[in-house]
Amino acid sequence: MNNLLKGKKGIIFGALNDMSIAWKVAEKAYEQGAEFVLTNTPVSMRLGEIDELAAKCNTIVVPADATSVKDIENLFSVTMDRFGGKIDFVLHSIGMSLNVRKKRPYDDLDYEYLHKTLDISAISFHKVMQVAKKMDAINEWGSILALSYIAAQRTLFEYNDMADAKAALESIARSFGYIYGREKHIRVNTISQSPTLTTAGSGVKGINGLMDFTERMSPLGNATAEECANYCITLFSDLTRKVTMQNLYHDGGFSSMGMSERAMHQYNKSFDECECDKID
Repeated sequence: MNNLLKGKKGIIFGALNDMSIAWKVAEKAYEQGAEFVLTNTPVSMRLGEIDELAAKCNTIVVPADATSVKDIENLFSVTMDRFGGKIDFVLHSIGMSLNVRKKRPYDDLDYEYLHKTLDISAISFHKVMQVAKKMDAINEWGSILALSYIAAQRTLFEYNDMADAKAALESIARSFGYIYGREKHIRVNTISQSPTLTTAGSGVKGINGLMDFTERMSPLGNATAEECANYCITLFSDLTRKVTMQNLYHDGGFSSMGMSERAMHQYNKSFDECECDKID
């Protein structure tokens, strides 16, 4: 289907380079007829290639720290001025943990880092929606999405305090989704994506091993960044008007699996090798 987002306007947070899910979403949204404003922190803008994406999508970049209410207010103001009115969709694709970057284990967290993790990765989502609601910036039946991960429900080695942030993110989506839906018919959802080799994802220790494991476990295999972008487009479109307050798994079936044949085969192989080592 073409032109699923024709006439729709939006804001996309978090595009850094062509490895970013937000980058892929921007490309797909543009292909489907949407207009949008791109935004990221000034530091990320200097490190990334967002200006290249803006040129490709015939749009502008508005610098904004998503933890700053003033920056978010300015972002919405500039965006509404550009489009002459309200917008229809927002993508929150933001997450960062200094504890992960500094390799602080979960039982020895730096609490200042933890506060920053929660503010950047979860509370910023609340700030974006609170500002949008107060400014009446989103049309009825608009769609707001944030990207999450299954570590919000399950413990994954080395994911650290980002798991707490994702759990908070999903809770914020439900709580704000009820209010926004009741008052403005605006839907709020999170997408729990497969582990994906983005710039941020590649910083997680053992990401390659994790991706191999989830690929073996998932009946459909891992979902790519591009496939996630396609899913986002459907949730921005009018085809999903009654989907809200959901954490939607986009992970090839991993979230419903206990043990797959491929994973069991690999486990038995490793176990046999260990037994051989003991015999030797």
